[in-house]
Amino acid sequence: MSLPFYLKGLGLGAGLIVAIGSQNAHVLRMGLRRQHVGLTVLVCVLCESLLISAGVAGVGTLIQRSPGLLAVARWGGALFLFWYGLRAWRSAYASHALNAAPHTVELNVRQALATALAVTLLNPHVYLDTVVLLGAVGGQQGSEGKWWFALGAMNAAFAWFVLLGFGARLLSPWFARPAAWRMLDVLIGAVMMMLAATLAAG
Repeated sequence: MSLPFYLKGLGLGAGLIVAIGSQNAHVLRMGLRRQHVGLTVLVCVLCESLLISAGVAGVGTLIQRSPGLLAVARWGGALFLFWYGLRAWRSAYASHALNAAPHTVELNVRQALATALAVTLLNPHVYLDTVVLLGAVGGQQGSEGKWWFALGAMNAAFAWFVLLGFGARLLSPWFARPAAWRMLDVLIGAVMMMLAATLAAG
């Protein structure tokens, strides 16, 4: 019974986290430089996990107690996922690549920690994705299912940041190609559309 909730969280979490942005670019750059990779990955994973937990625990509970908010979250979430999927498909037609060129400035531990926190917590989209969207969808999974959903989303974040940070040297030639990001955007769009349909269907 727990596997469907876990897989839903894993799919939605991956779709939201795997996207071009300052956080992913920073993790990839640090991985390329082989500098404070463990610290950077740990900060990103912990921040994402805490925000997901807060969303599922707080926003989810609030939504469950209000049928009106539940309906708003359901249809609002479905519309947001639909829009997100369209945006990903639109992005697939744009010519872009992730600039993963290493920095020349050496960062100490304190600077690496501050930078990782900044690219994660100063990004407004992280709150929309984790606290609002994942929290709202997770809150609809029931008292037990929401935590399996949250675990799936957290595992998606963990797997992605570990892969991106520690596998950077292997992945960087692929991620530097616009065609690779186009394929990734197409896949993300498909996942978002599928999840939007699932959420709308109840």
